[in-house]
Amino acid sequence: MKPPAFSYHLPTTIDEAVESLGALENAKLLAGGQSLMPMLNMRFVQPDHLIDLNRIESLSGVVRDKDRMRVGAMTRQRTLEFDPNISRWMPLMHEAILNVGHRQTRNRGTLGGSLCHLDPAAELVAVAAAHDAVIEVAGPKGRREIAFCDFCLAFMSPAIGFDEIVTGASFQIWPPEHGSAFTEFSRRHGDFALASAAALIHEDSSGRILRASLTIGGVSQSALRMKEAEVMLTGETASPALFRAAAERCRDIDALEDAHVSSAYRRRLATNLARRALETAHQRHGGATTRTET
Repeated sequence: MKPPAFSYHLPTTIDEAVESLGALENAKLLAGGQSLMPMLNMRFVQPDHLIDLNRIESLSGVVRDKDRMRVGAMTRQRTLEFDPNISRWMPLMHEAILNVGHRQTRNRGTLGGSLCHLDPAAELVAVAAAHDAVIEVAGPKGRREIAFCDFCLAFMSPAIGFDEIVTGASFQIWPPEHGSAFTEFSRRHGDFALASAAALIHEDSSGRILRASLTIGGVSQSALRMKEAEVMLTGETASPALFRAAAERCRDIDALEDAHVSSAYRRRLATNLARRALETAHQRHGGATTRTET
């Protein structure tokens, strides 16, 4: 199929894009287009106006600011894959990016597009949850910030107004010696994950866990921080038994069920992936390592 007819708009500043979005009826924003274009072609969405953000230079870029990493909304996923700041300070994001679709997908896909689409299986959504991201938004009333834990209103429904634009996100950087791991299971590489797990661990010299982050993706309505598991881990000495017990909290998730797998299967996947992610993050502590694409 072909997309329905629409008027095309190409702003060059954030203010111009916000003004167009507020003034035009039934308008959609175009970032990387990796989700929107298929939906247009299948006519799941039928906008009267399409506002292309690709000429707004200020929406792109990666900048480290003390203990946070700011990424512009229009930053390509391919850029994140090769940016030295990301691989050094946020190895979890680097590893997760390699699971996003294929190279062609990452060439065009953007951070902001993925966060706004808010697919529960999206890898960057899980990374945002794991790193306590803060989402930056611009609208006719000015600019504001939204903690990622408040960003998901419902299934694939971000907490932004119809006249607001996501301009970027900042991610909390963990200490250099922390360990991280991202793992997922899909029918084929590049498919949407049936379940994923993102783990971050910071330990002291004796192996006692000072801080832990465990996020499950693809199982619930959005990426889910496993707070109870994190509490179980914090203050304890890292061990396979501890990681197995913390991962068991995933069996309590109210999991999605669809034509591919049952909710029980997703819970089992989440439990196993969480354990593997925690064990791998522990093994990498003191010198985080990420796999490379072949």
